[in-house]
Amino acid sequence: MSDTEIENVVEAQEVEVAAGSAAPGEISIEEAIKGVLRNALVHQGLARGLREAVKALASGEAEVCILCESITEDGYLKLVEALCNEPETKIPLIKVADAKQLGEWAGLCQLDRDGTARKVVGCSCVVVKDWGVDSAERQALLNYFQSA
Repeated sequence: MSDTEIENVVEAQEVEVAAGSAAPGEISIEEAIKGVLRNALVHQGLARGLREAVKALASGEAEVCILCESITEDGYLKLVEALCNEPETKIPLIKVADAKQLGEWAGLCQLDRDGTARKVVGCSCVVVKDWGVDSAERQALLNYFQSA
């Protein structure tokens, strides 16, 4: 494939993701987050929890930050948002509603034989330090950041 064909493919993905609603062939933002977190977990590229996340954000290792909106401590929210919005780094920030769901996506659970999650631990913040391999979910997430 030549460089122009690769650019055309990337432009087509931008149009699909920017449309908002996920059609049958498209990847929704939640699916993209789930896939990126799974891939980063396999490659030891996740910082889970507030302490590890703040370390990764402060050291500049972070690629993207995913924060739970249901945190009761306002100081936690302000700290993570301030670290993400530093002018030197400008790390993309995504907010999700449920801490248990974020914990399940980040691998803070046990899976039974059927593959359903058991004993899920809630997680307030997850930072992706290493994407792992390139995937369709990663491209969809990057295109979402560019369009936003």
